[in-house]
Amino acid sequence: MPLPSLRGALLLTTLAIGPAAAAETVEIKGARFPAALEADERRYERIGHGLFRYMIWDAYAGAYYQAQGFPRPAPQSKVPRRLELEYFHAIEAEEFAEATLKSVRKSLDDASYAELASPLAAFNERYRDVAPGDRYALGWDGDELTLALNGEILYEGDNPALANALFGIWLGEDPLGEAFRDDLLGR
Repeated sequence: MPLPSLRGALLLTTLAIGPAAAAETVEIKGARFPAALEADERRYERIGHGLFRYMIWDAYAGAYYQAQGFPRPAPQSKVPRRLELEYFHAIEAEEFAEATLKSVRKSLDDASYAELASPLAAFNERYRDVAPGDRYALGWDGDELTLALNGEILYEGDNPALANALFGIWLGEDPLGEAFRDDLLGR
């Protein structure tokens, strides 16, 4: 193939791939998040990514994804979505459960919290200790809520209100960190 034709083919290939491929993977302190991923038999596109700092420590990096073809961003809705968090420090399962309970309790009124108390307790029982480099993924496929650690499913449930409350910890009106939420939502 002559050189000009090869350049033309490369240009057409680049144009066909589009802007999503141009941003392929982002890296935050060694944690890598692809521009898109496949899960639950659908394609999810990264909306945003960021670094969560706790006091003076870099605690974890994260990326928020939504299913292709849905309004963006919609972190507390019926939209299929995923939140992936990679940890830089060891954290015990009990600490995750306690922080999740406090965050959900803080964001809901008494009646809403009472409705979620039992499913939230079941969810919290599934946490495992993490070591640096471990990754939790919280997913909602439109019907099912999942929690996975390093790809292993630890929890499956079908409660959309619980899904919204859990995503709200990082992406809601009163998140753990506003700057982190805004980074995840691509603001």
